[in-house]
Parts: sequence; structure tokens; C-alpha cells
Amino acid sequence: MSGTDGKYDAIVVGVGGMGSAAAYHLARRGQDVLGLERYDIPHTNGSSHGITRIIRRAYYEHPSYVPLIERAYDLWDGLEEESGRSIIHRTGSIDAGPPDDPVFEGSLRSCKEHDIPHEVLTSAELTDRFPGYRLPEEHKALYQEDGGFVVPEQAIVAHTQAAQAAGAEIHARTRVHGWTETPDGGVRVETDRGSYEANDLVLAAGAWNYKLADALDGLAVPERQVLSWFQPTSPALFQPDTFPVWNLSVPEGRFYGFPVHDVPGMKLGKYHHRDEQIDPDEWDRDPNAEDERVLREFAERYFPEGTGSTMGLATCMFTNSPDEHFIIDSLPNHPQVTVAAGFSGHGFKFASVIGEILADLTVDDETDHPIDMFRLSRFD
Repeated sequence: MSGTDGKYDAIVVGVGGMGSAAAYHLARRGQDVLGLERYDIPHTNGSSHGITRIIRRAYYEHPSYVPLIERAYDLWDGLEEESGRSIIHRTGSIDAGPPDDPVFEGSLRSCKEHDIPHEVLTSAELTDRFPGYRLPEEHKALYQEDGGFVVPEQAIVAHTQAAQAAGAEIHARTRVHGWTETPDGGVRVETDRGSYEANDLVLAAGAWNYKLADALDGLAVPERQVLSWFQPTSPALFQPDTFPVWNLSVPEGRFYGFPVHDVPGMKLGKYHHRDEQIDPDEWDRDPNAEDERVLREFAERYFPEGTGSTMGLATCMFTNSPDEHFIIDSLPNHPQVTVAAGFSGHGFKFASVIGEILADLTVDDETDHPIDMFRLSRFD
């Protein structure tokens, strides 16, 4: 319940991956928290679903992410212990490409800079160890044994329930129409179920964030993505103990994938699937034959024994920033409003620590975590 003056300490808009973690960390600090989610908790309409999400210590996008992923691992392990849910699965991870490609070279650089245990394998050595892979002869692969996947739906439920146990109030099926600053420097949030007031606001609404904050217009752009699950013709080669999660750079683009888990198929997707920028309220949620063709042709070439009958197709959204790095900051001229946006298809693994950062910024107006590269000012 809200405080004695009818006002919450903080309102979190969006109770997906980032918002559920923010509500959890805020509630644990004694904040009176209201979480507002437009859909169900969890749901399949945004970005925080899909059964498995890669987590890896080797980080080709930028070595500065490594300290954050180290903390994220610790927090995921802690949430798993607290909730009793199976949230993080360690299968090992592969980052592969030509020797000078950013996927391989960047992962290797991050491992060297941060003393992360790793191995470098040739394409032949990779296939010898993990026979499901059939990569080009010249490719190099970085193997890191602590990589794996996080189960997003379990993570969201665990964070939400732990937030509720710490006193947070969570409302699903509540659509936020907008917010305004109140005369005392707080915020009023208008929804289809009434209005709510708080001292601080956290915007973690994924693809909808730009509709709630003008400062994100053009900086947090939704994109249509499609995921596929193909039944392996040699199932033993694509199990969690025989087939590490992977990121792969090939002439067809940059792809990612997982062993079989829950759905009877090897899961994979392509970054920037068909380069379709969308309005999150008006887009084609139904996968089609062209979506499947893009993913199947790739899989048949590089994972031939993993690409039998189609077991499933699903859509989701990436929300891309111009440089594909995260946006975590308070809004210009609105220090009481913190945003988490632009996760560009590689953010979910960090949700546990991003929730902690959002709580830091909301309660203390600062954080000890290294987030300078994620500030809005870099786009000025």
C-alpha cells in the first residue's frame, strides 16, 4: 500500500526483465513501491520472453560490460537461492567468427583484459568437442565454461514475488497513458485504472519507453525479431551438456542460439532479423514463411544435424539505441525519473544488476557501478 500521504516512494512502469528487478531492489531497500504492467506477468508481447536468454562472461560488445556481468551472475545465483527456482543454466558459451571479426576478437579481448578463463578453438577443434557445430574452416571460436542461459519467465516471476514479499505492490493489466511532474517535485502517473503519485519514477517499459519519455524518441527504437526452434535430427548433439550457447558471425549476418530446453528444438535467432523498425502497438506479431526461411537456411548450413522439423516460431522485440549500448540515466530536467532503455538485443542477462543500478539512481541519485558509457549525454 502507498504511504500515509497516499504517495508511493517509487513507481516502476513495466514489470518485465528490468522492471521486476528494479521493483525487487527498491522494495528490499525499504521503498514503498508500485509496479505497473500493461500485460500479464510474465507475458509474450514485448522483449522479456522466449524461454532462454544467453548469459556470458566473454563480452565482445565492449569490455566495460564485464564488471556488470560479474555482478549480474552473483545476483542471479542469489535470486535462484532465494526463490528456489531454476533461473540460470551453465552450458558454456561459444563466440565464433573470422579471426579479425568483432564477435571473436572482441570476446577474446574482454577475456584477456579481465582475466576470464577461456579457450580458443579452431573450427575443427570445436566440431571435435561439440559435434553439433559445422563452422567455416577459417573460423575461430572462444569457449568460456561459465556461459549459459537465463530463463526469463522464471526470472521475472522470481523478482516479482520477491518484490511482493518485501512489500511492493504490483498491478498487472494496467496501461500507463503518461505521467506529469507534481508541484512538489514528484510524479503523477495516469493509467486506465486511475492515477497514482510517487516521489520517483522508473521507466522500464521496453519498446514502449520512447512513448513515455520524449528524450528517448529516436534513441530507443523498437525492431521486430523472430525466434525459431528446430527439432534436431541428432538430438544427443544439442542438449545442454553437449551444445554450448553461441554467438556466431558469418557472411549471412550475426546469429545466436541455444541447446534444447523446454521446447523440443534447438533455438536460434538473427540479430536485426529483417531490419524491420516498428511501432510496438502496431506490428505483425505472427511469424511467416519468410521469417522461417531466413533462420532455416542459416541453420541447415552451420548446424545441419540440428535442423529438422520446425517445432516453433515466435516474435519478440529488440529496442535499439544508435550505438547499441544501453541507456541508463535520469531524464534531462526530470531528475526524479530514471530510464532503462535501448538494450539492443543483449540486455536481459544484465537485468539483475540493472535493477540494482536503477534502485541506486532512484534512492541515492548515483551508483558505484560503471555506467558512464550508458548516459544519455553521449548522444548530445
